[in-house]
Amino acid sequence: MEVSGPEDDPFLAQLHRVQCPVCQQTMPAAHINSHLDRCLLLHPAGHAEPAPPRAKRRRPSESSALKQPATPTAAESSEGEAEEPDDGGETESRESYDAPPTPSGARLIPDFPVARPGSPGGKGAGQRPAAAAAGSASPRSWDEAEAPEEEEAAGDADCEDDAGRWDADAAAAFEAPGGRPHARAPAAEEVRQLLEGKPLADTMRPDALQDFVGQGRAVGPETLLRSLLEANEVPSIILWGPPGCGKTTLAHIIANNSKKHSVRFVTLSATSAKTTDVRDVIKQAQNEKRFFKRKTILFIDEIHRFNKSQQDTFLPHVECGTITLIGATTENPSFQVNAALLSRCRVIVLEKLPVEAVVTVLMRAINSLGIHVLDSSRPADPLSHGSNSGSEPSVLIEDKAVDTLACLSDGDARAGLNGLQLAVLARLSARKAFGKKSGQSYPPSRVLVTEGDVKEGLQRSHILYDRAGEEHYNCISALHKSMRGSDPSASLYWLGRMLEGGEDPLYVARRLVRFASEDVGLADPSALTQAVAAYQGCHFIGMPECEVLLAQCVVYLARAPKSVEVYSAYSNVKACLRSHQGPLPPVPLHLRNAPTRLMKDLGYGQGYKYNPVHSEPVDQDYLPEELRGVDFFKQRRC
Repeated sequence: MEVSGPEDDPFLAQLHRVQCPVCQQTMPAAHINSHLDRCLLLHPAGHAEPAPPRAKRRRPSESSALKQPATPTAAESSEGEAEEPDDGGETESRESYDAPPTPSGARLIPDFPVARPGSPGGKGAGQRPAAAAAGSASPRSWDEAEAPEEEEAAGDADCEDDAGRWDADAAAAFEAPGGRPHARAPAAEEVRQLLEGKPLADTMRPDALQDFVGQGRAVGPETLLRSLLEANEVPSIILWGPPGCGKTTLAHIIANNSKKHSVRFVTLSATSAKTTDVRDVIKQAQNEKRFFKRKTILFIDEIHRFNKSQQDTFLPHVECGTITLIGATTENPSFQVNAALLSRCRVIVLEKLPVEAVVTVLMRAINSLGIHVLDSSRPADPLSHGSNSGSEPSVLIEDKAVDTLACLSDGDARAGLNGLQLAVLARLSARKAFGKKSGQSYPPSRVLVTEGDVKEGLQRSHILYDRAGEEHYNCISALHKSMRGSDPSASLYWLGRMLEGGEDPLYVARRLVRFASEDVGLADPSALTQAVAAYQGCHFIGMPECEVLLAQCVVYLARAPKSVEVYSAYSNVKACLRSHQGPLPPVPLHLRNAPTRLMKDLGYGQGYKYNPVHSEPVDQDYLPEELRGVDFFKQRRC
């Protein structure tokens, strides 16, 4: 027996309809709450004039058979609801009343600037393809956001029609008769409220792989990991990459996808978690798997903070599949993660984000905040004059500032977003007027974020360097090889990279002393003196004065002639000793010292020829009998 309700009877549906107190539209009572949420956002002041309902959008398959007038009556709307089949998504009748038209003066959410030819926004579409793609990923209106399934089911032809229709709608919503946008831009105080509290880097964290940029080699469309993640077959992996490259974001995306498939996702940080916390999670995972057949994914951030014994806790449970382990680390897993655990996980290398990817991330954040990008190359910006200041963006940022911020971030998206947040908040707090820029007067209520503000917010170049991590060894290796290759320019670069990153100058000086003997050697014996003098000078005066001492020594060693004769010969000696089988040969008697009578009676020192008393070279063996005739300068092994 089926129970009928208001949705099944047009008359009952009309009786159960209520009126919105904001826009004065009528709708079923069951949908008044969701409509009010959207209506209050579209009418923040609550004084918008009521507008007639929008004509219902039909699929191409229905448009030829079902044609309705642009303003249907309430009864016709109810009948449309009763006859509409349930397709699993938002119904068309709900779209007609749940998405009221945008009146003049109402703000669209999200408030993205519309790119038009001849306007600053047009640059984002023409010169910033990455940024334009990021902005286009968000809907232009609430109607577009509520019916994704309807548009997908319409087919390719309908997509083209819808694209033109939505472009026309957007142009009509944003354009006034004079060509000026009249949709209200967010005020400075609204931008401040969006930035305060939560970090912008966490707010802008994407939820889908389609929005994850800059790591095409690791999770690109044709990669194995991408296929596994889309199929919800998450393997145990170790995410290795520099800070801000997307390790935590990728784990966040996996977590959102897991929740859709009823997979339990647990997050722990190795900086604060203990072994007992890990065991509790594993015990719960065992119960979930035993009683509910439910998988558990355990994400360990900064997994290199766990010592070897703590990492051993995961071994049997990853082996048997009780948990799927996802670890994130900035250190080389070869040194910081157990070999046994590495054999059970796949290492995914995330690279430093390119500048284009950081620009995309920054533009996505700028668009979400409603900040307008100012084209600094135009002599007179259209937004610099006009009477309707309420429709103009109150916060702007120079395009050069975005590019500079992306470059100074050094591939760290988190640093770029935090720098953007700091620069905008600083300008909003100062509330300084534009003044005069290029001969144009700007309204005092608007704020401009310049390239200087971005540089001031970062204070210094963001150099990726870890004195105790892998980058430490990478840079010193590059310095050593550059000096060996007699390239003084590259040698100075790597020296500056280390010193500006905070490296201990005495460590660099010690390496230079080593280089003077290993690579220069007897080709220029004074190189060792130069290196030792540089070390002593660094010890005396310290940083930053000693940096020029190190630079002088580096250039000297790079330009000096090279000889590895001594280094190679000694390496042959070590190889001979390590490969020797059995006990080492004894020292010949004539080479032994004989300080006592007993030792002289035993033959120590007998037959030794004292070279200074001979005018000619002395024929005498100095190697053990087993090694006679061996020349370590010419042959590598005994």
